[in-house]
Amino acid sequence: MSFQNFESRMAPLLRNNIDTDQIIPARFLKTISKEGLGENLFCDWRYDAQGKPNPEFILNQPAAQGAQVLLAGDNFGCGSSREHAPWALLQFGFRAVISTSFADIFRANSLKNGLLPVIVPPEVHGELAAAVQEPRATVKIDLPGQMLTTPAGREVPFPIDSFSKHCLLEGVDEMGYTLQHEAEIAAFEAGRVGSVNTLA
Repeated sequence: MSFQNFESRMAPLLRNNIDTDQIIPARFLKTISKEGLGENLFCDWRYDAQGKPNPEFILNQPAAQGAQVLLAGDNFGCGSSREHAPWALLQFGFRAVISTSFADIFRANSLKNGLLPVIVPPEVHGELAAAVQEPRATVKIDLPGQMLTTPAGREVPFPIDSFSKHCLLEGVDEMGYTLQHEAEIAAFEAGRVGSVNTLA
């Protein structure tokens, strides 16, 4: 599915160094399906020892319901390289995560799976952390323009490489991108075979 510009409230989880085992604990990695992983997102924080929702955790609170943007702390997604982490965030309903920095592997996995990691300067992050206390505060995310608009209307550019941006906008992964060029690849291979036959 192609990535569309959107406007959404934010769910704040402002802890630093949240690793992938906290995003989706290792005991849920036996599946190769993305389905159902959202139920176990941040499982050890969302539920108590009896499996009941922890009312103190932000994702269990009414203010976070329907939010498509997670406002995270610094160095989000550190730890192991599991793709299940962005899968779980997407399955829960998040389309983007905002932070001052992301672990490289998590960021790459997110971009490959349709989750947009948005890097902002610390002062912008602080502005968003203050604004999120207002339930009606929203951010706008414009991927073609690579622009985040804060609740106060401030436009903040964010970085993304051109290949990842193309794939997100087209709704394709690396294999899908290759298949978009199937005709050119076939023509190249046909010409290559013809050249080999001529030499023979």
